[in-house]
Formats: sequence, structure tokens, C-alpha cells
Amino acid sequence: MGSGAQVCQSLGDSCDSIEPSRLSPRSEGLHQAPALRRVLSSSEIARQLAPAEVPAGGLGTARGPHGAAAGGIHKRCKGMLASQVRCPAGLQQRRGCGVAVPSKPGAATARISALPLPMLAPAMRQRSIKLAASAAGAASSGGADDKKDLPVPAGEAAAADAPVQYSADFIRRRLLVFIGIVIGYSSYYLTRNSLTYTAPVMVADASLHMDITQIGAMTSIFPIAYGMSKFVSGVLGAKFSPSVLLAGGLMATAAVNIAFGFGTSLAWFCFFWALNGTLQGVGGPCCARILTTWFASKERGTYWGMWNIAHNLGGFAAPLVAGGFAKAMGWKWGMWAPGIIGLVVGAFVLLVCRDKPEDIGYPPVEPTDKDKGKGKAEKPKADIWGSLLNSVLKNPFIWGMALTYFFIYVVRQGVTSWFVFYLIKEKGIEDAAQAAVRVSGLELGGLVGSLIAGRLSDALIRNSNGKGGNVGKRVTVVMWYTVGIAAALLSFQALPSAVPAAIQWFNVFMIGFFLYGPQMLIGLCGAELVGPDSVGASEGFLGWIAYLGAANAGIPLSIIVKEYGWNAYFSTLVGACAIALLLLSPMTKLRSYVQREAAKAERLAKGQ
Repeated sequence: MGSGAQVCQSLGDSCDSIEPSRLSPRSEGLHQAPALRRVLSSSEIARQLAPAEVPAGGLGTARGPHGAAAGGIHKRCKGMLASQVRCPAGLQQRRGCGVAVPSKPGAATARISALPLPMLAPAMRQRSIKLAASAAGAASSGGADDKKDLPVPAGEAAAADAPVQYSADFIRRRLLVFIGIVIGYSSYYLTRNSLTYTAPVMVADASLHMDITQIGAMTSIFPIAYGMSKFVSGVLGAKFSPSVLLAGGLMATAAVNIAFGFGTSLAWFCFFWALNGTLQGVGGPCCARILTTWFASKERGTYWGMWNIAHNLGGFAAPLVAGGFAKAMGWKWGMWAPGIIGLVVGAFVLLVCRDKPEDIGYPPVEPTDKDKGKGKAEKPKADIWGSLLNSVLKNPFIWGMALTYFFIYVVRQGVTSWFVFYLIKEKGIEDAAQAAVRVSGLELGGLVGSLIAGRLSDALIRNSNGKGGNVGKRVTVVMWYTVGIAAALLSFQALPSAVPAAIQWFNVFMIGFFLYGPQMLIGLCGAELVGPDSVGASEGFLGWIAYLGAANAGIPLSIIVKEYGWNAYFSTLVGACAIALLLLSPMTKLRSYVQREAAKAERLAKGQ
């Protein structure tokens, strides 16, 4: 078979037509590369094959299998270029094979540009990895590409219309990372809510001489420290490893819980609880950075939604662990038990989590700036505050997301803080315990709603066939959910007092369902609007504004209820939903950072 036919056959089937004995170490290096993005001249390709197989003029004068001139393009390759291809061993369908062989000896190049190695047929991939291993063993510097069975993400050209596929080895390793961040962030919530369920036992302990006012002073300090911490850690944390920060922050907040249990004075308690709030802000931005590097755009909403259940898992575990130990063994153990669990989980997170796939030998799940900028001078990286200013604070859409977050958190905190009082005052519920049972569906509804919101936004992106903006698709889902919040709030207000408890519970479940979806997706939109180096800063900024909204659901709403009644309270929450919809309406076509960079690269390529 002619050499031109060999090259085309190797790309179309499984590389069997090019025997290992005819491959030089240079061509083996080509196979072991994580993506076939090199531009090879016809004479260079010729040098990789046995000299007897290649005419002196290069591939342009290669003879076909029947002795006829191939004209530079083998007929099989022509078919691949002209139509969608599915190779026998499982190559994904795509338009063209990405190979252009010169039609004459003097033609410029044979370009192998749009066919990443992970998308090649498994048989070709396994064979090429074996070939690469021998060369890498001799050189001792093969890098990460020959270490792992590579993930199989859609390539740049197919990103808009091909499903993401990965190797089994990569899926297992990524699942371990995902479990690490879910359990890790759940433990942050456990150490964050420990005082809530330990405080009643502290007040009952006569030796502490504490009352509700002193407990209120401690709990008021926490959100102020937490909101500022989330902002600062999101900005400064961009320069540090997110997995190390995630584990280190968890172990630090666990140690603070343990130290809290050794105190006896209000000053001691206030200091360590403010320190706990400061350390708690590390968790969210670190998880966001890890999620954006391990999960591609078309699947990120689903996994972000699943990660978001960490809030619910931690909230569910806190009364069982902190409250249970405090009741059974005293208030000190209500703080010590979450602290000990946090130390153990922090060590686990440190062992299993990695910042990005490249750290352990896998290629990135999406094209990176390094991939796109090979051969070009690297732009100098902006400093921490420059990154915050240019990527976040100068981005009007980040401000739009932040203000939307503000009003969503007004509603969220307004519901969690005041629904029990509303049921007691307006619906005639006898005590707080019965009212709490009716409100308990909020977290469960939030868990289900956030999962479905993530999957729904991913489905919209997949079905768009690359048209429109990925962030805009998620914004559309946020708007649908926000309308649902308003409708569920009005329904809850309209329910008569005599309605069965199960109906009230289900109504609260639906409020949680619609409420937690936007809370999750707005954070994801903020992460996708900026580059990888600015994800932490974006999440920190959004979290800070969100907790300002939560703070405004306290005293301002209490004044509204006291001065104007519960009808004004519900009108305020519905009005917050309406403002959120107005803020979101100009953002339904927003493109993600990855999409904008791809469009920029395409424009530059056309210009050249």
C-alpha cells in the first residue's frame, strides 16, 4: 500500500497499516502526544516511514494500491473529508477527518489539526500508547501523556455537537475527586452549624451563665466574617492550590470547633466563632475551581447541582451530630464531635483531591489557553487584584449576577428565618416544633430542585447544537425557577389555616425546589463567565454580595413585618423575585469564557 494510503488508513482504522518497525522515535512521539495538533510537511511525514515506502518527492507523488498516482489524497481520506465517519473501532462521528494531504510535492503542509488523540478509536489509542511507551522509557521524559489511559472528551471542533466521553480509568479517578469535594464541603456545613444545635445546651448549663442575647451576639458575628472571608479567599485563593486550601481550611475550622469547646467566657466564644466564619469562606470558591477544571461545560451543570447537595447533607448531619452529642455528653462534645469529623475528612480530601486532570497525567477536559497558544508568546499573567478588577469587577454581567444573587438570598434567608414565626402567628400552629415539621421540606425540595436545574441547563446546552450562549441557557433556567419561587410563595400565603399539614409541607418543599436551583446556577454562571484563573475571585465576589442580601433579610424584614404585617412580608419577597427577573432578562444569550475564547481563535485563524 502506498504511503499516502498508509497515513489515511492509520487515521481511519487502527494504525495497523503502519508497522511498529517502520516508525521512528519521532513518529512514536507523535502518537504519544495528548492531541494530534502538529502541522507536518509532506517530507517530514515521509521521513517517519520506511524509506522504501515513500517516493523521493514526498506524499504528493505517492502511488495508490493499484499503482495509480494518488494525487496526494487517498480516496478513503477523501470520503472521510466529505462525510461523517464512524470508524470500526468506535471513532465518534464528526464532519471530516481533519487531514489535508498536499495534492502536489510542493504543497505547504499536511495538517492534522482537529483530531485529539482521546477521540481516536480505542484500538488505535492502545496501540499508539504501547508504541509511545518504548520511546518514553528510553527518554525518561515522556511526560504525563503515556502514564494514563486518557480521558476521551470531545475535541475543540466537535465540542458543539458531540457528547463528552471519557475512559473508565479517568471516570473512576474523577469520581473520587468529586466525592472528596462533596464530603469535604458537607463537613464545612457541619462545623458551621454546630453552634446552632449546641447553643440550647449551653444556655441550660448554669456554669456558663449564658442567655439567648449572648448566643445572638455570637451568631451575628459569624455571617459578617463569613461574607468577607468568602470574598477575600476567592480572590487570594486563586494563587494557591484549591485542593490544598479546601482540605486545609476544613481542618482549620475543625480545630476552631475543638478550641471553642475548651472556652468558658463570652470573649473566648466570640473570638473563635468569628475565626470560624473567617475560615468557612475558603470552601466554596475552592470547590468551584475544582469543578470547572474536572468537568466540561456540557456536563458541569449536572455535577455542580450534585455538588450543591453538600449544603443539604451538612445541614442534615449537623442536628444529628452536634445536637445528639451535646444532648448525650454535654455541650463541649457538641463542638468537639464535628471538629474531630472535620479533621478526618480534611485529611481524606487532601489525599484524594487534585486541582485539575493534568496534575495526575490526564489531558484537560476542555481546550486550555496553553493548547490554543502553542507557538505564541505567552501573555503575562495579571496579579491578584488585576485579575479581580479586569475579569470580575469590570464585567457588567458579573455585577448583574451578583445583584441577582443578592435578591435571591433575600428570599432564601427571608424564608428560612421567618416561616416558622409566620406559621405560629398567622396559621395558628401551636408551637415551634410543629411549625418546624411543616418547614422541614425546604431542604429536601432544595436538594431535588438543584439536581434537576443542573441537568436541565445541561440538556439545553446539548440540544442547542452549539448555537447561542451556554451561560444564557443556564440563565433561562434560573428565570423559569424564579417565576416558580414567586408562584410557590403566593400559594403558601393563600393556603387556609385549616389545610392539612402535609399540604403545607409540600408547598414548602416546592418553595425549596425552586429556590435552591437559582442559588446553585447563579454561582455556576459566575464561574463560567470568567477564565480559570478568575473563578475563585468571581465566586468570592458573588458570595459576598449574596450574604449582604442574607443580612438584609434580618432586621429590614423584621421591621416590615412589625410595621406593615405579613402581607407586606410576602409582597417584599415576591418583589425581590421580580427584580431578579429584570436583572436576568438581558443575559439570556451570554456566552461562556470558553465559547468566547474559541470564537476569538476562529476569527484570528480566518484573519491569517
